[in-house]
Amino acid sequence: MNIKQIKKNGSLIIVLSGELDESMADYTRKNMDKIILDEGASNVIFDLSGLSFMDSTGIGVLLGRYKIIKKLGGKAMITGANKQIDRVLTMSGLYTIMEKIS
Repeated sequence: MNIKQIKKNGSLIIVLSGELDESMADYTRKNMDKIILDEGASNVIFDLSGLSFMDSTGIGVLLGRYKIIKKLGGKAMITGANKQIDRVLTMSGLYTIMEKIS
């Protein structure tokens, strides 16, 4: 798992690459929490274009970060999901609370 952060137009973009499954959940969670809290970002975009696989564990990771961002008064968005990941996100209902952007 590789996690990169980019600040652009007042938003924090967190770019994830690799696989987001149970074996990488703790690492991903801790690193994203640090980035979000250190930046104090109100708008966070999760760029999933580099993810090759994500299971339901990844949904939990994203949902937890959404809750932190919401407490900070911010907005969380998702972009770049491949077909398999997009399907997981759609079936989970995550797009009902986190906007899907192109």
